[in-house]
Amino acid sequence: MDEERVRIDKWLWAARFFKTRSRAKEAVVGGKVHIDGERVKPARSVHKGQTLTITLPAHQIVVVVKELYDQRGPATVAQTMYEETEDSIAKRTELADRHKAARAGLTFSKRKPSREDRRRLAQLKQRGYQV
Repeated sequence: MDEERVRIDKWLWAARFFKTRSRAKEAVVGGKVHIDGERVKPARSVHKGQTLTITLPAHQIVVVVKELYDQRGPATVAQTMYEETEDSIAKRTELADRHKAARAGLTFSKRKPSREDRRRLAQLKQRGYQV
């Protein structure tokens, strides 16, 4: 159902950022969702072209609203409702790479790498990790 405006909590649920509408509402009330840099209430309407900043437990996503639906549909439809900004994608992939490297045993420090650190780094590169 395409309308001119949809409540922000309904849109977040329909776009599959949250599993339930009540969780979407809690996130909006808790200040985890901003429209064009402003903190909003759950009843606030979202319009096409607006920029949403959504803070999730692991990272922050910045998206531009492309479509408005108030019903939850398949994931393929949900992905067409928004477009993530390039900066947001870059930050998210960098964070994912850091988590992957940390799980592999590499930690980043502010000091110069020791001999042991350089050996671990070389081993990770041989395994195909991007560091």
